[in-house]
Amino acid sequence: MDSREFKDFVYGEFARIGKTLSSPKRIELLDLLTQGPKSVELLALETKMGTANTSKHLQALLDAELVSFSKEKNYVIYELAGDEVMQLVLALRRTAEERIADINIVRNDFILKNNDFDSIRLKDLAEKIKEGSLTLLDVRPIDEYAADHLPSAVSMPLSEIETRLDSLPKDKEVVAYCRGPYCVYATEAVELLRARGYRASLLEAGVNEWKQMEG
Repeated sequence: MDSREFKDFVYGEFARIGKTLSSPKRIELLDLLTQGPKSVELLALETKMGTANTSKHLQALLDAELVSFSKEKNYVIYELAGDEVMQLVLALRRTAEERIADINIVRNDFILKNNDFDSIRLKDLAEKIKEGSLTLLDVRPIDEYAADHLPSAVSMPLSEIETRLDSLPKDKEVVAYCRGPYCVYATEAVELLRARGYRASLLEAGVNEWKQMEG
């Protein structure tokens, strides 16, 4: 192997990762897996794809060694192949945010309802928790909360909020968070809480962003 063959091989392997990430659905699958291991069926439900199509995309990610899998009874469980894959997903998002202005415009309109919602930043959260002036809700599915969550967060999946309102004190601000700045669960939770008379805000971050700040 001469120097040209060496470079062609190396950059070809780099390009293989890039080619795998050229599918929006595969990036979404990786983003979901940053929250913890998930079955094919759960991933299909979240991405609104059929199980067969989801499996096809997961196989492509597996071929690129971006994910790994295990079997639990009748289920195949996928997870990220390592922390560097997590960092790749987050770096891809940050780069897009910096280079493509429309992403931030659309997010502001859809997630923050054109700034109609009050929002809170991670760096301000710790002080508010210390003051005891808020209730922090993790509105993700319970399996994601079990995998990891923010300190002091109470697990209250979006589907359960309506039936558990009595457990929330109305004299405190309620702050909801989900999978990160592009997750709609927290937006829907804040809408519901505000409609029921609660002073509710949205945390513009999730567990991964908190880990990065702490690290």
